[in-house]
Amino acid sequence: MPLHLRLLLPILGLGLGVGLGFIQAVGLAAGLLYIALILGADQALPARLWWSLGLLASLALAAHLVPGFAPWPLSPPRQISSDAAAYAVRLSWDKLLVGLTLLAWWLGQSRPRAARAQRAWAVALLTLAGIPLLALALGLVGWQPKWPEELWLWLAVNLGVAALAEELLFRGLLQTRLIGWLGIWPGVLLTALLFGAVHAPFSPLFAVVAGIAGLGYGLIFHYSGRLSLAVALHGAVNLMHLLLLSYPLRLT
Repeated sequence: MPLHLRLLLPILGLGLGVGLGFIQAVGLAAGLLYIALILGADQALPARLWWSLGLLASLALAAHLVPGFAPWPLSPPRQISSDAAAYAVRLSWDKLLVGLTLLAWWLGQSRPRAARAQRAWAVALLTLAGIPLLALALGLVGWQPKWPEELWLWLAVNLGVAALAEELLFRGLLQTRLIGWLGIWPGVLLTALLFGAVHAPFSPLFAVVAGIAGLGYGLIFHYSGRLSLAVALHGAVNLMHLLLLSYPLRLT
């Protein structure tokens, strides 16, 4: 896909956030610099420097460390699990920008697809079954089946923003480079470890579960060669968490 068409993805997202009043001038400037770095400087800078700057900038935006971005509250806070804190669906414009920009970058990459479909499906089934059971066994969540009224809003934000941005960042940008430097298993394992580490602010146990889930996402991407399957598996695990378990996390 030509660069000028791919550029429309982050530019339209950034413009919508500005137009609705959720992205201020400093956020707009930071967003334009980020888009220029990811989509315009990859050929101008040395590869390792571009990758390092792109990774750090993506992490800073995804972690809401860059000023000028305000979340869009899409639902009021409400307790959707009897053993968990209140939860509200919010659209994070900085994380959306990361997802759209990295998607525009990813669409310009040529990636050969692996042909290990059986292993990919085995990883998917093990991850879907194992992660909820592990979270239950650790006491991180309880059994709380439900059908929340915010489901469709949650799906749009979680799958279209959170899972997409995180998989493009950790599997698309990080894992592919680490595998090239370290080999398959060290690259996949280190990516999963870092994925777990960024979830540590929620709780140490949550970081452990997220790291093991990240291993599943990394393996399905490696075995299939399709980042879309990693996004789908990530979204499916999160959906099972929402529908069947304490959400967001069990109160202790």
